[in-house]
Amino acid sequence: MPSFSYTVKEELCSEITDRDKKYACLYGMLISSKHFDFDKIVFQTKNDKVFSLFKELILSVSKNKSALKITEKANKIGIFTYSAELVSDVEREHILNRYKYFNGDDTRKFISENIDINNLPAFLIGLFLASGSVIDPNKEYHLEFVTPFSEIAEEIKNLLIHVGVSVKLSERKGFYIVYLKESESIEDLLTYMGATMSSLEIMNVKILKDVRNKANRISNCDTANIEKSIAAAAKQVEDIEFIEKTIGFGSLSEDLREIAEIRLENPDYSLRELGQALEKPISRSGVNHRMKKLSAIAEDIRSNKYRS
Repeated sequence: MPSFSYTVKEELCSEITDRDKKYACLYGMLISSKHFDFDKIVFQTKNDKVFSLFKELILSVSKNKSALKITEKANKIGIFTYSAELVSDVEREHILNRYKYFNGDDTRKFISENIDINNLPAFLIGLFLASGSVIDPNKEYHLEFVTPFSEIAEEIKNLLIHVGVSVKLSERKGFYIVYLKESESIEDLLTYMGATMSSLEIMNVKILKDVRNKANRISNCDTANIEKSIAAAAKQVEDIEFIEKTIGFGSLSEDLREIAEIRLENPDYSLRELGQALEKPISRSGVNHRMKKLSAIAEDIRSNKYRS
């Protein structure tokens, strides 16, 4: 079964439909590539859908299929790494010039002219497809972009803040991680980029989690109440048996004697059930009042304060 991150990327790939989106998306993928400069352009990914999109986009610009060297390599557990290298000097220069890089410019700097405001979602898609991932929301809420370049990380962070999501930046083992931990921010970003189905999936998971948590709280509360009721009933039985052994039921008023006898006969009854079992039924609070009187009598006997 595909991972949630794979499904998200598959949905995002389907959003790149027109020329302007393709231009912006390819820029996002290139600037996040393993190599992107005048000496080498190499794109790598483990996602076959992302790789297919990259090949489509790069060939729509270079037109020279022979300039693109494709390799696919599987590791010991069968996970493929797909790689595409633009081996032609002429094609590399052509691509870089198309994105307004000239004479050895720093290619790890965003060029704002390449990111039209209307196609910012497509550019973010390119960045995410190349360097992003998102964890299954059933486990936790976490979406991140990972890059070895601090400049790129800062640019991504600023872009995400610009589109209105809560984002953080950290460094781990030589890589810079721009990440989102709030479910609402992840939902908003996925929706902004066009992954509406994936965003809805996170919302549905969150609703289900809330329902489960509420059910667990109710269940725990019910369990606690049951345990409390059982303990209270046991104490009532103990007090009533003590009264019977010491002063006897004959010393009690008729209403206390009746409730005491019914409690001994039905130790598992709730207060409401005890009230209904009386010859003249009374409310739960009425039963509780009588039980408190019996408890007080038992305590007075224990402390030699009882007076009949």
